[in-house]
Amino acid sequence: MGARRLTPADKMYMTLNYSVLFLFCATALYPFIYFLALSFNDGYDAMKGGIYYFPRVFTLENYAKAFSNHLILNSFYISIARTFVVTVASVILTALLAYALSRKGLPGRKYIVFFFFFTTLFSGGLIPTFILYRQLHILDTFWVLVLPSLYSFFNAIIMKTFFDGIPDGLSESARIDGASELSVFARIILPLSMPVLATIALFVGVGVWNDWFTGQFFIQNENLQPAATFLNKMISEASFQSMTSSSGNSGSAIQNMTETQMELRGVTPEALRMTFVIIITTPIICVYPFLQKYFVKGVLVGSLKE
Repeated sequence: MGARRLTPADKMYMTLNYSVLFLFCATALYPFIYFLALSFNDGYDAMKGGIYYFPRVFTLENYAKAFSNHLILNSFYISIARTFVVTVASVILTALLAYALSRKGLPGRKYIVFFFFFTTLFSGGLIPTFILYRQLHILDTFWVLVLPSLYSFFNAIIMKTFFDGIPDGLSESARIDGASELSVFARIILPLSMPVLATIALFVGVGVWNDWFTGQFFIQNENLQPAATFLNKMISEASFQSMTSSSGNSGSAIQNMTETQMELRGVTPEALRMTFVIIITTPIICVYPFLQKYFVKGVLVGSLKE
């Protein structure tokens, strides 16, 4: 049987549908294109305006300056290490929690779910959180970037719902053959749960990579601050020169950059900010296509199955 011929109404619908999708795509993509053009353009030339899609005076000096500063590189390494550790650990721990909660024979399962749900609704606030971290001796350490980000009840619920949809017969047949609960989890549940695992990994990875708040309030050591925190500091200041003139702290990350940034012709504070935005955005853009094929299925099945 041949394919159905499109009616004029179908063609009109497809034209309208693709036009709207193209408009949304262009709206979402344009800021990145604009930042990319400015990052490859001479900083002083960019101050004249009129750059929208392509650099007018092409230069690599902005990236050369960005990667020559040890504070930028160090913040980038911190973000990579933090994102990798938190994503791997969070997915494993969340999967273990979700699998336990999905077992109907778990003693006190309803009370455990209620405990997690109730504590998710309320937060002690910034000051109690700061006091707790201080008592745990994780302030101004790498662990304050890792431990608080390992748990999310929302992610656990998505994963638990996905596990509930896996036929019980698979697990029961494995147990009859002598498989332990851990073997069932590792050899049956996890291989069948790649869509939801990839989805949760994407959620966690993007959230941790873009998190500037933790480094801003719980990290004072500039060598431990992630890239998002460093970028937030750069954007929040009107100019690097105002920082050097109003602060006597020579250890400031932004001030250390200001002292030498004008040595390279064409490098301006605005161009450097745009360059750093592209630097910290690119890794997520590169990783997303590899997880995208699992993303929609993981969200739909994990969230809407019941």
